[in-house]
Amino acid sequence: AAGVTAIYSTQGAFAAVKEGGEVVTWGDPACGGDCSGVADRLAAGVTAIYSDKSGGAFAAVTEEGEVVAWGNAGLGGDCSGVADRLAAGVTAIYSTMGAFAAVKEGGEVVTWGNPAYGGDCSGVADRLAAGVTAIYSTMGAFAAVKEGGEVVTW
Repeated sequence: AAGVTAIYSTQGAFAAVKEGGEVVTWGDPACGGDCSGVADRLAAGVTAIYSDKSGGAFAAVTEEGEVVAWGNAGLGGDCSGVADRLAAGVTAIYSTMGAFAAVKEGGEVVTWGNPAYGGDCSGVADRLAAGVTAIYSTMGAFAAVKEGGEVVTW
């Protein structure tokens, strides 16, 4: 494909961003190689793509800060449960082996994916509502650093 500006990968698939922010994918559908279910939302404006650490799902961020996920739903390829909170304002995405954590303007954190890999932060959601400046991850857990140095893990 002509006009490619960046390529991202999972364990078995590629996602290329073209000039203008269109995304083209190929490879194993179980690893994110088929984005046809969300292709209309990937037609333009994508600025970055992230993948989970197991290599089964992608999450893209658009110019407006909207998140679009695809790939293995059990590994974070489906963010429909929190789509309303991911519609705008996302500035960065982090991942574990089966989940994603998005940081929004103002430091709110939104998670999705497999709860066993950090996809459910409801137990600490009140502490992740604002002020997060950085997130770090292992294969199965997240640690967020807040303004003032407090660390929140899940």
